[in-house]
Amino acid sequence: MSTSHSAWQTRPKTACLVFADGTVIYGYGVGSVGEALGEICFNTSITGYQEILTDPSYAGQIIAFTFPHVGNVGTNGEDIETVNMAGTSGVRGCILKADITEPSNYRNEKHLDAWLKSRDIIGISGIDTRSLTGEIRDKGFINAVIAHNEKGEFDLEALKAKAAAWDGLEGADLAKEVTCTQSYKWDEKVWEWDKGFAKQEHPNYKVVAIDYGAKRNILRCLATAGCDVKVVPANTPAKDILAENPDGVFLSNGPGDPAATGEYAVAIVKEILEHNIPVFGICLGHQILSLACGAKTVKMHQGHHGANHPVKDLTTGKVEITSMNHGFAVDEASLPETLEQTHVSLFDGTNCGIMHKEKPAFSVQYHPEASPGPQDSYYLFKRFVHLMQSQPA
Repeated sequence: MSTSHSAWQTRPKTACLVFADGTVIYGYGVGSVGEALGEICFNTSITGYQEILTDPSYAGQIIAFTFPHVGNVGTNGEDIETVNMAGTSGVRGCILKADITEPSNYRNEKHLDAWLKSRDIIGISGIDTRSLTGEIRDKGFINAVIAHNEKGEFDLEALKAKAAAWDGLEGADLAKEVTCTQSYKWDEKVWEWDKGFAKQEHPNYKVVAIDYGAKRNILRCLATAGCDVKVVPANTPAKDILAENPDGVFLSNGPGDPAATGEYAVAIVKEILEHNIPVFGICLGHQILSLACGAKTVKMHQGHHGANHPVKDLTTGKVEITSMNHGFAVDEASLPETLEQTHVSLFDGTNCGIMHKEKPAFSVQYHPEASPGPQDSYYLFKRFVHLMQSQPA
């Protein structure tokens, strides 16, 4: 026991976190070698690390997992959320409490460490994530550089200067970095036990999905709900979207400051709303729709990141356990008369959903395609379909 403890104490540190205020924390490198600059946020999920690490909404961020054991189910080709399977993930890096757990799951295809390397994600383990989470709760998001060097050699002054000079995510339009470059069709439905992914062969409604950083499972849920989905880049002109003669328009999730993305996205959504086409938005899509209707967004102190967030649907009185990932929120006080608040967070009372009083449009701040409930929020896709059904021919 004493020999093992001594070996653990003398194990060389091969990674470090350097905060914008000059704080340095050492640990053990995992994944890719190099440096990555980003905003540290903590995620409270106890499962789904692969989906989290491939969610385009995390572009520009370094994720600190509060769950201490990560890696136990390994990784596979089915649990990836980025549409571009060969591309790198939006996330800048990850922070772990313990060494990566050896995989023990029948669906495992690759060890998490090897998978991180293959996607060029830099990680650090051996960090007191409980203490780091407390720091973020007290002081808010932390801008930092995560560095991994197998020799444990770091130019700390250069890293400190790099972290201090970064402007952060406020004012950053990251949707343009993760959106698709050309339109494409989507027909894959949600995963079924022992069957995998089926194809939507008999869609009933034509939906154009504007991609601000769309997750694969959102597109699957739309297809499963009976939608013929065409995904288009974030800056696609409204006239091109309307030329598709869609039954509905979906506004996807995505990263960065919604006000920055809104410099081009808001005008597009405003024009779509003028044609009374049903609109459904999720996360960044919710914020863009709200901005298009005259509301404002604000940067949150620590954001909402996890799969255990209770949200109340004010239209039904029901409470959903939801998955969330956002560092900006719609300011409830800024909601115009044309918008009704439909959902609120039971953690802090922030806005989590709106419905237009005069147009067939609604949106939510959380992720109904995720399954922490496990299917508490799937009704929203059915609500979107019902909205398309109810429109006059």
